[in-house]
Amino acid sequence: MINRFFMQVFVFCLVSVFATTALAEAKIGFVNPIKVLEQAPQAVTAREKLETDFQPRKDEIISAQKKVQKLEQNLVRDADTMSDSARQSLERNILSKKRDLRRVQEEYREDLNLRRNEELAQLQREISKVIKQIAEEGKYDLVVGEAVIYASPAIDITGKVLDRLKQTNGKKN
Repeated sequence: MINRFFMQVFVFCLVSVFATTALAEAKIGFVNPIKVLEQAPQAVTAREKLETDFQPRKDEIISAQKKVQKLEQNLVRDADTMSDSARQSLERNILSKKRDLRRVQEEYREDLNLRRNEELAQLQREISKVIKQIAEEGKYDLVVGEAVIYASPAIDITGKVLDRLKQTNGKKN
């Protein structure tokens, strides 16, 4: 029984030594995904493209809002001097324009969110590809990014990822 206990302790120690040695030889890298998404030139380009593509619709919405506000101001200002039928007609017109404006705003938000998600998915694919390339070139065994509480600067490869993204900005691989 004592021999069996010592044998188990010996096997445990032996396994621990091998596991520690294997772990010491593992090369681990860390990528800060938030920093990459904020600083990658592709992200800046995507944001600028979205703004450019959606600015005309945004301007139309702002213009429509101003028109509705002007109609409401006219109603408040002239309500006492207007005939009942003219006032009711203006009120219906305002309600109709508000309804249309809400519909257009909702469509705008949905389209913008859809495009933003598409751009984000494309960017995430590109970032993943670059991380994988750097991991293979640097012979990393593990690269982590999400849910990391602390990562030593020695294993942080975020700068390498950003540099590579800057090099590939505008190029389709």
